[in-house]
Amino acid sequence: MSFSLVVATRGRDAELAELFDSLLAQGRADVEVIVVDQNADERLAPIIAAYEGRLPLLWRRSTVANACHARNLGLALARGDIVGFPDDDCLYPPGLLDRVAAAFAADPALGALTGPAASPEGGLGSGRWRAEAGPITPANVWTSVIEFNLFLPREVALAMGGFDERLGPGTPYGSAEGNDLVLRAIRAGHAARYEPGQQVVHPDKRLTPVAVERAALYGRGLGFVLRRHAVPAGVWLPFVIRPLGGAVLGLLRGRLLAARYYWATLRGRLAGFTAPGTDAGLPLAPLTEAAR
Repeated sequence: MSFSLVVATRGRDAELAELFDSLLAQGRADVEVIVVDQNADERLAPIIAAYEGRLPLLWRRSTVANACHARNLGLALARGDIVGFPDDDCLYPPGLLDRVAAAFAADPALGALTGPAASPEGGLGSGRWRAEAGPITPANVWTSVIEFNLFLPREVALAMGGFDERLGPGTPYGSAEGNDLVLRAIRAGHAARYEPGQQVVHPDKRLTPVAVERAALYGRGLGFVLRRHAVPAGVWLPFVIRPLGGAVLGLLRGRLLAARYYWATLRGRLAGFTAPGTDAGLPLAPLTEAAR
């Protein structure tokens, strides 16, 4: 079972080399890496040159600063049986791809496989994560999916039209594009599964100035996708109540950074949830290389 790993990258270089090292450490000869470079400069040229011959690398340039656009460009070029979308600053732990390959081999009907983020300092990374393994549903997808730990059969990803390019980094709705893709796959009849032991290491940015700066943007993406898929109030209401409570508690405890983070998250989620067109154009056209 072969892999195509599509890396959308912008503004990073040393982190990309560390990712490449973690891919080499997988010890598999059936992995191709498709790098979609959104940088306007040549910062990646020496890194690509250093790994050519060690990794099967395909380097493509894009002038569009949109992560999902870049992922879809790479997806249309992919040739592996299974596709994944590692961030340019994440790390694959040893044995990860063996684990993913075994899961798909054991269940040929599996249409999406996910796991949580792991913090470099140990434990799980930012976000709320399910403790139990099992099927992904519209009720639990919100604690089951992160894009850099999402794997799909290539044919399923193409049939779904890839990622919605109106979502994710580089758009006004800066998150939840992976949740949206998995929900569309479930709606099309594909099985999706979450495995808490399938972890990908990613910098933990919770309650940092960077997280506060992005909170409203990420909140808009989540609110948009919650409304788009018409989940019941019992699912979406906690995503309003929790940040409201977090903002109030942050103020009461004098934790101003936390209060700012939760307040920005709440404002973003409400803006995304009430945005026009959230339910428009749900199915995407199948993705092909010719179409890209």
